[in-house]
This record gives sequence, C-alpha cells and structure tokens, in this order.
Amino acid sequence: MSGLINYLSCGLLWLGMLVKAPDLIRHWRDPYLRVICVLLALAGACFFLGAPPTVGAINRLSGVPNLAAPLTYASITAYSASSQVLIVYWRGGPHVHRTARRWIVAYTIVLVGIAVMFALGHTPVERRTDFDTYYATTPFTAEMIVLYLAGHLAAVSVTTVSSLRWARQVHGWLRAGLVTLGVGSLCGAGYSLTKFAAVVAGWFGRDWTKLGTTVSPAAAGLGAVLIVVGVLIPLAGPRLTERRQARRTYARLEPLEHELDELLTRRALRLPRPRFSSPATRLVWRQTSIHNALGHLDAFFDRALYERTLESAARTTGEAERAEATAWAAVVAAAVAEERDRDTGEHESDPHLAPAGEPGGLPDRAPSTALLVPIADALTRSPLVDAARVRAGTTEGSTRA
Repeated sequence: MSGLINYLSCGLLWLGMLVKAPDLIRHWRDPYLRVICVLLALAGACFFLGAPPTVGAINRLSGVPNLAAPLTYASITAYSASSQVLIVYWRGGPHVHRTARRWIVAYTIVLVGIAVMFALGHTPVERRTDFDTYYATTPFTAEMIVLYLAGHLAAVSVTTVSSLRWARQVHGWLRAGLVTLGVGSLCGAGYSLTKFAAVVAGWFGRDWTKLGTTVSPAAAGLGAVLIVVGVLIPLAGPRLTERRQARRTYARLEPLEHELDELLTRRALRLPRPRFSSPATRLVWRQTSIHNALGHLDAFFDRALYERTLESAARTTGEAERAEATAWAAVVAAAVAEERDRDTGEHESDPHLAPAGEPGGLPDRAPSTALLVPIADALTRSPLVDAARVRAGTTEGSTRA
C-alpha cells in the first residue's frame, strides 16, 4: 500500500491532463488551456515524486541522500504558482498577464530559496516518508521546509477564498466548478496545516510524525480529486448539457418522423442512419430526414386548412408559436394522406389537389427547425390535428367511393 494514494492521485490528475490535451493541441496559443494542462501535470508530479518508492528510486539513482525532497517541494511550489495563475486567467480583466507574471516571479523566488536551503543544509540520513519532521530542527533544511509549506498554504488559501467568493457571483457549471475547486483547495490547506503542525511539534520536542505521514497525504489526495473535478466541470459541463438537450430533442421529434415514416421510406428520402454517433449527429440526421419529407410535401400543403387551424388554435391557446405549430401539424398530417393517395392514383381526378411539383402556396417558408419540436408535440396532443386527419380520411374515403 506504500505510495498507493500518491499514484492513484497522480493517475487521476494526469488523466485529466490527457482529456484536455486534444484541446491544447488545437488551441495551443490559449494561455488558459496551457495553464490548466500545466496545473494538472504539476499536481500529478507532486504525488508521483512524493510516493515513497519514487523517493527511494530518485535518491538511489542520483546518489544524493534525500534529493527527492527538494524536487517534490519544487513541484509543489510550481503547482501552487500555477493554481494562482489559473485563477487569474479564469477571472480575466485588464491586467491578467501582469498579475500572472507577478505570481510566477514570486514563486520562482521560492523555488530558488528551496534549492539554496537544501544545498546549505545537511541531510545524510534518507527519510522517505517523514523528511519534514525528521529534519524539522536541522539548520537551513528547516527553513526550506517552512518555505515550501508557507508557499503552498498561501496559494491554496488564496485559491480557496477567490474561488468561493467568485462562485457567489456566477451560476451554472462555472459556479459548480468554482465551489468544487474551492473545497479541493481547502483540503490542500489541510495538507499544509497538518504538516506545519507536525513540524512545529518537533520544534518543541513532540513527535507528531503520524500526523504528517497519514492525515496529510489523505488530505492532499482528496484535494487532488476535487481540484481536477473543479477544473474540468466548467469545461465538460456545457458539453454534457448539449448532449442531454440533443437526446431530448431527438426523442421529442419521434412523433413527427413517425408521421412521415411511410413517405420517407417509399420515396427514399431518409439518409442512412448513423451508427455509433453522438446525440448531436443523430439529431441532425432526424432533422434532415424531416426536412426532406416536408420539402417533398410542399405541393400538397393546404393554405385554407392552415389558416383555419391557425385561427382556431390561436383562440384556444392564446400562444402564437403554439398556434403556428398546431396549424403546421394539421397541414402535414393532411398532406401525408393526400400525397400517399396521389401516389396510389386514387386522386388523379380530384380538382382540389394541386398538381405535383407546383407550390402548395402555404406559407412562403417551410417550418423552421426550431418549430419542429412544437409540431411534433401538436401531432400527439392537439384535437385540431386529429380533426384534420379525420377530414383527410373522410375525403379519401369519399373519393374512393
């Protein structure tokens, strides 16, 4: 189990980075995307470098006892800087680049301080899990430990406050992401605080090593999970909403496609059904099939029926869009019956039918894509549409007689 939490947290963070990599490749000039990927990469590196097996491998390969410690601290410091830069770019403003540079310069100084303090300190005994508490009283090394912990605590504290304060001003997926990011940063603060507590206890001769080797990694791991989720929510959330809306619209259009199904099949107007496609692609396929059928039915649209139904629906519902959709639904239902009858030769002598290929003269425009869903709803709910079907059936029966 040694290092398992570290490697799991690292894997999750680098997985998030891989999810964003395609966007970064397409928009590599976007500083916001660059910072997100750097943040996730550095956060994962913190856990990877801090895992006891990795610590042992670095120390053994380098030949320098505890070299893994300053490398881990440097990655934590760089991660702290990237989290601040992320918030800066996320919020935007007139001085974004200047503010980001200030954070980068400040944490670069911290990085230099870590390197200098480690070089001046003396750490001959390898400590893979309790370096902080073991060398808490060693000159220069203690200062290095305090420096990195202070830098991390400052970063996560500012991130927590900024995220939660900003979350009160926005809504939707951005708010959810900010709250999650803020809570994750708060857990990160728990890592710094428990480490600080264990180090300070060592200054007073107390042994609180367990606090730094058990509670701190758990807080850091939980914070990593929440941070990566918080960063990805505003990016993935809108896409999930679009997919959900596409699936819902696709399902609501089913009655209209069903009404046109026989025509679409008989006239070969339906495009091949896409397989293994996204909800948006399937929605476009269904909308295209419907528009193909409506275009074919144009010559059979009845203006008088449209106007009568529109007037009746307007009186009944009092809603212009719903009345228009109901009128279109009635006309489509009647046109489907008339076109089918014309195709079988039943109405060749009917003077009321417009000749094939001539415009039906209904509205000068076909129903818009936005109106297709209300039309589909009217086909199954409106008694005016049922009445139009009945009249169309009666006319068909009279002609056949």
